[in-house]
Amino acid sequence: MRVVETPEALKALVGQELGVGDWLEVTQEMMDRFADVTGDHQWIHVDVERAKREMPGGKTIAHGYLLLSLLPKLGAGVYKVSWPSRTLNYGSDKVRIINPVQAGDRVRLRQALVAVDDGAGGTHRIVVRQTMEIEGKDKPALIADTIRMTFP
Repeated sequence: MRVVETPEALKALVGQELGVGDWLEVTQEMMDRFADVTGDHQWIHVDVERAKREMPGGKTIAHGYLLLSLLPKLGAGVYKVSWPSRTLNYGSDKVRIINPVQAGDRVRLRQALVAVDDGAGGTHRIVVRQTMEIEGKDKPALIADTIRMTFP
């Protein structure tokens, strides 16, 4: 894991890759539990038997919002900033779900630093390009620019 000690050190990394996380299997159980929490029980995510008959590849596919919700878990081992007292999720820009993730696929996160902006009172706005790769596939599952705010 890359540890960044100061805002200045982080700013020096703008335009660079921060690192790549570990692989995580997206299981049918994860998709079923996500469907239960969100109420999104569309058959393409939860009906294994129908997917065998009707889906390309014969498998269910993960919810796009499930993939987006995995970003913190997948990114936890890539880098961290050590100076702030706290950080908050500030949102996302340019979220694109490009390639379906099938049940049993493994995904990992590649992170690159897009911007670090100074804010009022010693805060910083950090924009990171999140690219979720699917093992064995050329096209990523999703690409999103996520924004975090740090507080002194």
